[in-house]
Amino acid sequence: MTIFFLTFGLFLLVVVAMAAGYILQRKTLAGSCGGLGELNIEKACDCDKPCEKRQKRMAKEKFWQDNKII
Repeated sequence: MTIFFLTFGLFLLVVVAMAAGYILQRKTLAGSCGGLGELNIEKACDCDKPCEKRQKRMAKEKFWQDNKII
């Protein structure tokens, strides 16, 4: 049982340290290599036309943007 509490305490200490670092630096999380943008790929699937599900979602977003109440 002692090992459990020591391990739990260590993990808790690491999580608290990471949280303090995040709060103090105020930086967003980012990948180390820049992701797909560095490879000049605009979409993850790299296809010519988005799938139907994405097209519906994009149409819904466009509708809400066009009909905003100021």
